[in-house]
Amino acid sequence: MRLDKYLKVSRIIKRRSVAKEIADKGRIEINGKAAKSSTEVAPRDELVIKFGNKTLTITVDELLETTKKDDAERMYTIVKEEYAQDFRQE
Repeated sequence: MRLDKYLKVSRIIKRRSVAKEIADKGRIEINGKAAKSSTEVAPRDELVIKFGNKTLTITVDELLETTKKDDAERMYTIVKEEYAQDFRQE
């Protein structure tokens, strides 16, 4: 499955066009290598996604062509979620 479609179906990113744009800017890595939107994703791949201040590391568990909102979380496991700067107030 293409990377941009996987990110949309798994609901990590809401729109496929946004997923394509982020991938094509080099802000997504698959197994340590920069990935384009057309890169194929397979189960057990590790994705590192950089969203501005947040870096999300996930492992691909399952590939589904379509999902309901409740089933989308079965497609991946969050390994690590880091923030470059914590803006939350204590």
